[in-house]
Amino acid sequence: MKTLTISGTIRKNKGSKDANELRKAGNVPCVLYGGKEQLLFSVHEQQFAKLLYTPDAYLVNLDLEGKQHKAIVKDSQFDKITDKITHVDFMEAVPGKALNVNIPVITTGTAPGVKKGGKLAIKIRQLHVKGLVEDIPDNITLDVNKLDLGDSIKVKDMTNTKIKFLDPANAAVVAVKITREIEEVAAAAPVTTAAATPAAGAATPAAGAAAPAAAKKEEKPAAKK
Repeated sequence: MKTLTISGTIRKNKGSKDANELRKAGNVPCVLYGGKEQLLFSVHEQQFAKLLYTPDAYLVNLDLEGKQHKAIVKDSQFDKITDKITHVDFMEAVPGKALNVNIPVITTGTAPGVKKGGKLAIKIRQLHVKGLVEDIPDNITLDVNKLDLGDSIKVKDMTNTKIKFLDPANAAVVAVKITREIEEVAAAAPVTTAAATPAAGAATPAAGAAAPAAAKKEEKPAAKK
């Protein structure tokens, strides 16, 4: 995983009043849990610019007044009106202990179905995985070079011996959708009909048999002398 360093200050006071004062000063109340102890601290909101406003997953090096902790962001909350960060939860990355992390999905290549007019759709932009910090990749890269119209790559199609995928096995991660334009072209295509065949039950001449002679014209009686 990519790493990022953030510096924070241990909170000496607790409660909503202290948290509101921190926010007014441009700081974000935070909590670190999952290790030996739970720590309450604050971080200036500017330090979250790269960490929260990106699809990438980061392992955070937390520097709390000189004491180092490795952690991942587990949850973040935002103000419904101002959209400013109001709280961030960190989970400590304990050596040898597996973590549940969301990592982004990226694609590589060009799908044949797209060349035919289809649309490539990433249905799951972040996959939920479990593994040791040192085994979790920066992203999951999917090769779409073999995807035709209507094809997809599902969770069960992906393999990684070091991490476990936690999303439903039959969930499509990326797919080539058949667009409305393709459906309209298919609907407007002329229908090819088979050559006409003799009606059922109609007699056909046997092989090698001569065609029936035409009926003779009725002869008129000779005029009397």
